[in-house]
Amino acid sequence: MAAENSKQFWKRSAKLPGSIQPVYGAQHPPLDPRLTKNFIKERSKVNAVPLKNKKASSFHEFARNTSDAWDIGDDEEEDFSSPSLQTLNSKVALATAAQVLENHSKLRVKPERSQSTTSDGPTGYKVIKSSSDAQLSRNSSDTCLRNPLHKQQSLPLRPIIPLVARISDQNASGAPPMTVREKTRLEKFRQLLSSHNTDLDELRKCSWPGVPREVRPVTWRLLSGYLPANTERRTLTLQRKREEYFGFIEQYYDSRNEEHHQDTYRQIHIDIPRTNPLIPLFQQPLVQEIFERILFIWAIRHPASGYVQGINDLVTPFFVVFLSEYVEEDVENFDVTNLSQDILRSIEADSFWCMSKLLDGIQDNYTFAQPGIQKKVKALEELVSRIDEQVHNHFRRYEVEYLQFAFRWMNNLLMRELPLRCTIRLWDTYQSEPEGFSHFHLYVCAAFLIKWRKEILDEEDFQGLLMLLQNLPTIHWGNEEIGLLLAEAYRLKYMFADAPNHYRR
Repeated sequence: MAAENSKQFWKRSAKLPGSIQPVYGAQHPPLDPRLTKNFIKERSKVNAVPLKNKKASSFHEFARNTSDAWDIGDDEEEDFSSPSLQTLNSKVALATAAQVLENHSKLRVKPERSQSTTSDGPTGYKVIKSSSDAQLSRNSSDTCLRNPLHKQQSLPLRPIIPLVARISDQNASGAPPMTVREKTRLEKFRQLLSSHNTDLDELRKCSWPGVPREVRPVTWRLLSGYLPANTERRTLTLQRKREEYFGFIEQYYDSRNEEHHQDTYRQIHIDIPRTNPLIPLFQQPLVQEIFERILFIWAIRHPASGYVQGINDLVTPFFVVFLSEYVEEDVENFDVTNLSQDILRSIEADSFWCMSKLLDGIQDNYTFAQPGIQKKVKALEELVSRIDEQVHNHFRRYEVEYLQFAFRWMNNLLMRELPLRCTIRLWDTYQSEPEGFSHFHLYVCAAFLIKWRKEILDEEDFQGLLMLLQNLPTIHWGNEEIGLLLAEAYRLKYMFADAPNHYRR
């Protein structure tokens, strides 16, 4: 009975969100029964099913068995009061709780920790102070529960920063937001952008180490191929493309109520509230309506792939960057109803076109069977086996498949692994690199994985490895960490990109 209940816990009925088969793709790897082996009472060996039989035999089976396990609250029909699910060892629970209390009491006596919980949100807006703090506390508690002895030691003793706040400087190290060097770089950008014909090669070279916030919106439009290099043509191009987008809205958006588009629109409608749920900006009804229109129009205009879960995440960096063009303070708690209708329409249209340009280069990630992701995950496995054979063999020893953690890395471009401020910095470089969102992303993922080699090798079971790889502690990351990650990715690309036999087994 316990095995049946544990299986039904993750099974989605046709009435519940995340079960729509025509909308292809997934956010999470398939659930392996070994993840719950410590929490669900084991059946007798006579009735047990061998673990290897549970593995997906093909990518199609993997896609069919993948459930969008976002929110336990979706399973309203499940009975969680069943005795079979309440089998936690009371001694272990008490010992773990005591360890958590001890760790939190140690943290409270450190002045930098206690002071960092104060919020510096902009005045005049209702700041949901607990959004970032709650996530940090939850991460700390989860870490203690997972490995109470040594995981706490790996947390950096540096100031806590919110998920999106201070997006203007994006520094986790507390450096001044504008140094002399940064002022010089900003002036260089302004000269490039104001010239009659912007030198795009030079702009890419300047953008690789990051784009200043003040010029990031126009730089991203140029690097995306959305704006022409000629300054005289930019105003007319923006006007024409924005009118074209809202022409699509008038032509196609009402069709969301038609039967053959119901599955697509319903899945979009389900996924939008789940996009960055801890950031108040994306929970505003007006912002969610904008995202719904962008995603539905894109799906209608790209029938080869349609809407795939994960594409909703790719809108957010563009939306935040183009919003920052009109908002001086940090945007985490900004009320978009304070902006005019014309400004909101401009932000919406520009986000749509730039996201479309991005997806044009990686559309095979989202067509049927998602061949692009399959190839990239396989390439990552081969690359890691050459870069760090010890980590690769560690995964093989404990039967960890790369698809179980790297699928999300490729599907969401690491957006679920990094704070939004880090994603924006990362995309500065991606747009500067040839095939940055496809080819260079592979080397960033390899560098990202090897960054955690010590923590990976410390885990000595399947469950611990999957829990680590799906909850990597990057909440404190800023420009410094992303810069080091990109430098290592560039080194790997330099060594392996022009010598593909180096990473072929």
